Amino acid sequence: MSDAEWAVVRPLLPVPGWLRGRGGQPEAYCHRAMLDAIRYLVDNGTKWRAMPADFPPWDRVYAFFRRWRNHDLVREFHDRLRRLVRERDGRDSEPGAGVIDSQSVKADAVVGSDSRGFDGGKLINGRKRHVVVDTLGLLLAVRVTAADVGDRAAAQVLLTQVTAAHHLLALVWADGGYTGSLVEYCLAALALVSPSSNAATTCTASSCCPSGGSSSGSSPT
Repeated sequence: MSDAEWAVVRPLLPVPGWLRGRGGQPEAYCHRAMLDAIRYLVDNGTKWRAMPADFPPWDRVYAFFRRWRNHDLVREFHDRLRRLVRERDGRDSEPGAGVIDSQSVKADAVVGSDSRGFDGGKLINGRKRHVVVDTLGLLLAVRVTAADVGDRAAAQVLLTQVTAAHHLLALVWADGGYTGSLVEYCLAALALVSPSSNAATTCTASSCCPSGGSSSGSSPT
């Protein structure tokens, strides 16, 4: 992580309990070194035990990551960074529109059969990532399933999470794979009103509906 990156990231990090007078002891390793180690592992796909020696000990890095994950600090840090990026782009900190889509990817041979499936449409045996992003392409929510899980079923979970976390979200674009039961679910379970037609549709405030085009080409007005 460069000095310029660290200058942006540091104020967004969760404040340790001992700095807030809540007890505990200072951590033995700098957060910058810990984050660099985690970024290295994610970027290179190495094992924890294969962490290079110039990073802190692998078990300390893993304990740091596990603590952040269990206390949902990874999401908190990510959300703070997303809000900062949006504000610097002249947007509201919270998104009012988004895009939902999915992608099936082949799974390695070590991936168990209980977490993989066959996507008949894409002819891919593996997993599927379902993603909701804002109109800048910044992540709002993601869910990984077996590739045979339908887009509409996964979207129900994702849209529930997104609308609960982002109350200003009033518009979500999706392609034709999200029509049908998803519109009914939005109305019945999420209290989202969506106009429906065979042509491309637009969402009104506090509503979510699929459009007839590809989400990758959608843009807000």
